[in-house]
Amino acid sequence: MGSLKIIAQKIGVDKAIAYSSGARVIQGFTGVASVFFISTFLTGVEQGFYYTFGSILALQVFFELGLTGIMTQYVAHEASHLTLDEKREYQGEEKYQSRLASLVHFCVKWYSILAILVFVFLLIVGFIYFNKYGESQSEVVEWRLPWIIICIATAIKLFQSPFTSIITGLGFVKETSKISFWQQIILPTFTWLGLAIGFKLYVVGISYLLSVLIWFSFVLKQKLLLVLKNLIAVKVTDRVAYMSEIFPYQWRIALSWVSGYFIFQLFNPVLFATDGAVVAGQMGMTLQALNAISAFSASWLNTKVPFFSKMIALKKYIDLDSQFRKAVKQMLSVSTLLLTFFYVFIWVLRSVDFRIGNTVLGERFLGYLPLLLMVIPVLLQQFISSFATYLRCHKQEPFLIFSIVNGILCLLSTFIFGKLFGLYGVTIGYCLVTIIMTPWAYRIYITKKEQWHK
Repeated sequence: MGSLKIIAQKIGVDKAIAYSSGARVIQGFTGVASVFFISTFLTGVEQGFYYTFGSILALQVFFELGLTGIMTQYVAHEASHLTLDEKREYQGEEKYQSRLASLVHFCVKWYSILAILVFVFLLIVGFIYFNKYGESQSEVVEWRLPWIIICIATAIKLFQSPFTSIITGLGFVKETSKISFWQQIILPTFTWLGLAIGFKLYVVGISYLLSVLIWFSFVLKQKLLLVLKNLIAVKVTDRVAYMSEIFPYQWRIALSWVSGYFIFQLFNPVLFATDGAVVAGQMGMTLQALNAISAFSASWLNTKVPFFSKMIALKKYIDLDSQFRKAVKQMLSVSTLLLTFFYVFIWVLRSVDFRIGNTVLGERFLGYLPLLLMVIPVLLQQFISSFATYLRCHKQEPFLIFSIVNGILCLLSTFIFGKLFGLYGVTIGYCLVTIIMTPWAYRIYITKKEQWHK
């Protein structure tokens, strides 16, 4: 055990990373098992619906507009001046108590409205899209009632999402990572059981609802709900003004997030419409694995966001840069190793013609060349996201123009090359755009860092 602790310290694994990365490890293993259950109990067409659901749901970014992502940083800046007592109340200067409480009040009001709007929007868009393209598939799929359940669950999850950001910003990184850890154990188990007993596409919406229940039970058990309630009870005399403090930053983040939709979420809907549900399902399953690897690697960086924000607020730039470089090096090492292993794993599956029933498992993923063309951008995106995270912890968004240009290029390449050349057009276009944009991202990072820290 002593040797394991020494090794963990050397590679930067603290308790927060242990839970966060542990959740990703479990996600990786459960992802492999999910491939078995999806391949066994869903047809190729149903698999296409399964993953395209997620891409349509991502349209909620046009409503949420990045606020959840930046709330952690705003909360961390205010909380850095306060201390938490035994009653789970924050003590310190009244100004910072009030401003922190105002952020919680704002989230309750704002996300109540957003949740309703998102439900109506997704319901309508989903019915229009799947009625147009889903009915032309090679088999009839029951998707309407599952889609309604998914929309309801998504709206509830959206309302809950800012409170996770607030809790993380308060410094409870280990606790929120623990919630994610147990979600990665319980939710896949339910999904497998649901698929096995014939729930088909219903498992998606029901899993979302179960995710909310798990979150609530852990927040209640860890007395984090009491922290939120105590903050809501604080009398607001000095508030964080949305229009003058948050909006000037948020609209830049919002454009970046919207651009991110065009970068990461268009593949499945476009392929579903051009190449059919089967190819869309291959892309979806491949992206699920690649995103799991990316998210697992990012644990080394994302769990440090409250620390980065605190060091910036206190102007301790040397400590900030030291920890950032260390976290990025660890993140990239893990990412490179896992991406290489995944590619070899798919090669082995296809080489031995591994089957589950009548399904050739390797054929549920992309082929060798399209897969390689997706692996390369995922690794490069690790660099880009690390630069963006570092700079955004300064409550600035210097990646605005970069994100817009990147999003437009990916949008054009996906639609134009996807329509002309199908899967190969989509993957080649995405890979080339990412390669071209990476040096620009690094230049932004170096320039802004020197400018802000002078």
